[in-house]
Amino acid sequence: MNRDPDRTPLRERLRKQRAQLPASERICAATALAATLEQLPEFLVDARIAGYWAVRGEIPLHAAFASLRSRGQAYCLPLLSEDDALRFAPWQPDLPLRGNRYGIPEPDVPADAWLAPSDLDVVLVPLLGFDRRGNRLGSGGGWYDRSFAFLRDAPRPAHPILVGIGYHFQEVAKLDQQPWDVRMDFVATDRELIHCTESTA
Repeated sequence: MNRDPDRTPLRERLRKQRAQLPASERICAATALAATLEQLPEFLVDARIAGYWAVRGEIPLHAAFASLRSRGQAYCLPLLSEDDALRFAPWQPDLPLRGNRYGIPEPDVPADAWLAPSDLDVVLVPLLGFDRRGNRLGSGGGWYDRSFAFLRDAPRPAHPILVGIGYHFQEVAKLDQQPWDVRMDFVATDRELIHCTESTA
């Protein structure tokens, strides 16, 4: 996959803006995000919800995780596989973690316990930027685009439902879609739930 050099300045600007957010505002945003996600019916009832371990200023999911756990839903974290795609495994606070090649914690479970992306019901996808059509600007590694490529041409919303997660200030007017990009079905921020498939109508 080729990286789009035109997106580099935008990534740098959004990374800097996100990194400058005070910890107190980040915690408040995480609480507000959990309330936003409660507006999505599938988040309330579906069995397997995938999230991420927040790093480098990403909006934390601890409040959202708490609501899932209270309802008995499985919360899954991503793992990096050798084929440069993501797999997932259920995780709870009493289960072990290990650092992946980037130092990001992931469940320490054998490969036969991993779940394929298609096994999930809802996926909370971290982002650097987004527009209301569901186009997502990631960190540039392409992990989510490769892993969910099977959804690229599928009618939306599809299964699993992809929900981009970010702060409200990460919205941009328009992101040009690249051939390898996989659009989000929704974007959830600390202020609103955006139904991206309605925005493309």
